[in-house]
Amino acid sequence: MKYTSIDRIQQGEKLGKHIFASDGRVLLNEGVPLTIGLISKLRRMGVNAVYLKDDRLSDVTIEEVVSDKTKHEAIVTLSDAFQFIQSGKNFDTQEVGNTASKLIDEILQNKDVLVNLTDIRTNDNELFVHSVNVCIISIIVAIQLGLDPKRMQELAIGALMHDLGKILPDRKEAETTKVSLEDDEFLDDHTWKGFNYLRKVKDVSTLSAHVALTHHEYVDGTGFPRKLKADEIHFLSKIVAVANHYDNLISSLNGGSGLRPHEACERVLGLTNIYFDHNVVWKFLRSIAFYPTGSQVKLTTGETGVVVAQHRGLPQRPIVRTFKIDQHTYGGDDFEVKEVDLAKETTIFIESIVM
Repeated sequence: MKYTSIDRIQQGEKLGKHIFASDGRVLLNEGVPLTIGLISKLRRMGVNAVYLKDDRLSDVTIEEVVSDKTKHEAIVTLSDAFQFIQSGKNFDTQEVGNTASKLIDEILQNKDVLVNLTDIRTNDNELFVHSVNVCIISIIVAIQLGLDPKRMQELAIGALMHDLGKILPDRKEAETTKVSLEDDEFLDDHTWKGFNYLRKVKDVSTLSAHVALTHHEYVDGTGFPRKLKADEIHFLSKIVAVANHYDNLISSLNGGSGLRPHEACERVLGLTNIYFDHNVVWKFLRSIAFYPTGSQVKLTTGETGVVVAQHRGLPQRPIVRTFKIDQHTYGGDDFEVKEVDLAKETTIFIESIVM
C-alpha cells in the first residue's frame, strides 16, 4: 500500500483500507475502485489522505503498534461513551477501562514498533481518532519511561478522555440539558469542563481527571488553564501534552491538511524545555516513525519511491523502495526496482514527501 493525498488519487485506483464512521459503520470498503464521485465524497467527509493498493508493494507489511481492529474498537467505545455523556447518562467506565487495558497490552507486545499514525480521518470520527492516537502515543512513551502498570492505566484513561470537555455544553447550554455542570468552579473551557465532569465519576481516578485539566500546561508556565510550571505539572500530564500537541499538528483537527510527521517532530523538538519536558520528548522522538511506511518520498539522489520498512532507534532513516521506468521496454511498463536502506546509505537523505 501507499499513502496518498486525496488530490493525487487517480480515478480507478483502489482503496487500501476501510474507512469507518465513528459508530463502527464501514463508509467505504477496502478494495473499492475510486471514481470521481467517490473522491468528491471523500473530500466532503474531510478526508485529506488515504491508503491505496499498489501491486508493486504487495509484499510490504505496515507494522502497527496497535492493530486496526483494536484501534477501531477503541474509537467505537469512545464514541459510545461520549454519546451517553451528551445525553445526560452515565457512560460505561468498565468498558473504557477495558479498552485502555487492551491498548496497553497490545502496545507492550509491539513496543519495538515505531508509531505510525497515518489514520484515515473524517469530520465524523476525527475527535475520537485523535483521542485514541493521543492514548497510544502516551502509552508507548510511558513504557519507554518505565511507568508502573497502575500509573499507566490511569494515564491511558486520562488520555482517552482528555478532550471530553469539548463535547460538554457551556454553562448556559447546560441549564437546558441533563448534563450536570453545577460546580461553582466550573468554567467554560474544555479542560475545566472535562475535569469537573470526570472527578465526579466514581471509577475514574482523580489523577486521570487531572490529565484532562492539565494537558495544555507547559513547563515554562505559558499553558492553560492554570499556568502551572515545571514540577507543578504532574508527569502524566507532561506525557499527554506532547502526545496531544503532536497529533494536533499532523491532523486536520484545526483545519488544513496538517504537517507531515517529520515536520511535526521537528516542531516538538524545538519546544523542548519550553513547552515540553526533555525526558518525555526524548522518548517520544525515538518512538515515532518520521516517515511512516507507505509514505511516498523523493531522495537527494533525485529518485522517488515509497518507504517500505523502519529501523527501531533510527526513525529518520527508513528503507525506501525506488521505481525507475525501464526506457528500453516497449511501452515503458517495466520498472527498475531498488531498495535504499538509509541507515546504511549515510550520504543519501529524504528530500521531501511526495503527496
